[in-house]
Amino acid sequence: MRKSVILFLGITIILFSCQDKKKEESKLPNIIYILADDLGYGELGCYGQQKIETPNIDKLAETGMRFTQHYSGSPVCAPARCNLLTGVHPGHAFIRGNHEWGSRGDVWNYKAMISDSTLEGQYPMPDTTVTIAKLLQDAGYATGMVGKWGLGAPHTNSIPNKMGFDYFCGYNCQRIAHTYYPVFLYENQHRIYLDNDTIKPHLGLEKDVDSSDIASYSRFTLNDYAPDIMHTKALNFITENKDKPFFMYYASPLPHLPLQAPQKWVDYYVEKFGDGEPLVKAGYYPHRYPRAAYAGMISCLDEQVGELVSKLKELNIYENTIIIFTSDNGPTYLDADTKWFESAKPFQTETGRTKGYLYEGGIRVPMIVSWPEKIKAGTETNHISAFWDVMPTLCDIVNTETPEFTDGISFLPVLSDEEQPTHKYLYWEFAGYNGQQAVRMGSWKAIRKNIKKGNLEIELYNLDTDIREENNVAADFPEIIEKGCRDWNICTVKCINVVEAGHPGPVRSFMMHK
Repeated sequence: MRKSVILFLGITIILFSCQDKKKEESKLPNIIYILADDLGYGELGCYGQQKIETPNIDKLAETGMRFTQHYSGSPVCAPARCNLLTGVHPGHAFIRGNHEWGSRGDVWNYKAMISDSTLEGQYPMPDTTVTIAKLLQDAGYATGMVGKWGLGAPHTNSIPNKMGFDYFCGYNCQRIAHTYYPVFLYENQHRIYLDNDTIKPHLGLEKDVDSSDIASYSRFTLNDYAPDIMHTKALNFITENKDKPFFMYYASPLPHLPLQAPQKWVDYYVEKFGDGEPLVKAGYYPHRYPRAAYAGMISCLDEQVGELVSKLKELNIYENTIIIFTSDNGPTYLDADTKWFESAKPFQTETGRTKGYLYEGGIRVPMIVSWPEKIKAGTETNHISAFWDVMPTLCDIVNTETPEFTDGISFLPVLSDEEQPTHKYLYWEFAGYNGQQAVRMGSWKAIRKNIKKGNLEIELYNLDTDIREENNVAADFPEIIEKGCRDWNICTVKCINVVEAGHPGPVRSFMMHK
């Protein structure tokens, strides 16, 4: 009898413990992090865009908080994503450029990659890499990703399913993502084949065709539109995990080139903008209505954001879901008429000032955070933050320990209307486009470019008075340069290093160390 009572009490305790744990987990907020691809600071209505319509993203800003001084980790895709997922600045990150790992063979041959998956993907992160997804997975979250990965090839351990994501659907390889009508995507670790013919990226118009005839462009619009496939998978993941906390990394390829938009959106903007000149000599694919296509890609993404919110409301989990919307870097300088759209406004939208460069137009990005239960609607902050702040922020939100290695500072206090710690400085280095470095400290922004060409001159801008970075005042403020070289550890010789003292850094960096 006594044994039965003890057994009954033991089972009762276990059951109540399980219920308490389930109740505790249910209080954890769901997290959806939406990363647009090459979306400029000025390409959303809530950030001043006049021509492209983004009502659903604007609604996120109306119901949440808009950040005006948020920065990507890099001006191009792969390193920015590495900074985001690993919580470190570019001087400490392993991936510092779009490393295509060309030593494997003809990696730019689209047909060859279809036949041989060992040619796909970018250079991998180390097996020991700790990502946001791993931390949230350990905290009890279901973790899913859709979209573009770009941080490690198939057949390596640096793929989403081995870097903390329970589920993945999308492009493993950035080069495959140079078409929105690929032959295949990945679902977890296996290819799923789509109803698309092999139209290799960067293919031009056929000879002797009429460039004003829409029919001349027909072969660039196929059947299965990859953003639609991935979006459906994201909605399914949310539905399947509605009863437990989940993290969805929604790394949309939109609006990265090529210009391939759903026809309904092209038609909409042709009516709004008029016919316009066709894009014939394109870096990616030509298009009869390039302005309409580009705007249509952004509106397609906006529509998908609206559908995500509708799904959350339908499942009665919207109030307990954090949605973060941002972009991986500034707008493109190819094919899309970003100057006409003023895509980087209020920053310069000139070539050399947007994607690929460490000026504001290349790295300052929109960020909106919506969290109905916590954030006051329609708020705005000028808190200076960067991608490496996301890891400690999410760790704080889910009450898990923040790794010591992160360079980030949690911005949860600013979301909660509390006193917010700030960075002494933000630092970037980028080996591409002839080598660049940048530092932001308060209102000051220092930039060094063309390092690989031997340039060591530092440009200095006061962003409070010169947000477009038009007036280099380095000669007027030598004391700021001197202080920066001392405090930021910038060498003034050709051996360049701005990483923190004693940190070994990746051996593949173009930077050398003191």
